[in-house]
Amino acid sequence: MGKDLNLDGAEISVLKGIGFGGGDITGDVLVERCRDLGAEELIDALKGLIEQGYVECESSLQSSEELKSATMHINSGYARDLKEAMDPGGRDQPKSRRVRRE
Repeated sequence: MGKDLNLDGAEISVLKGIGFGGGDITGDVLVERCRDLGAEELIDALKGLIEQGYVECESSLQSSEELKSATMHINSGYARDLKEAMDPGGRDQPKSRRVRRE
């Protein structure tokens, strides 16, 4: 399913900023991690990820003030697919079947 996901640069930056560790992150920490994105671009990318179900957040994110006080995390059901979509070359290489024998 990773092939079906089309992420733009801003969405990839947001996903990397949130991280795949499974824990919640606050909006002010995300703003610090995504300094290359403006506030409006960050909110737009985040809203798109929330609408798709990739990111879970309890706030509506209508302003930068709401963003800073919000908490969010990556939906664990999509985590593997999102990782594959962010690094499409890593999935094409087959795993080695070589076994070390003693």
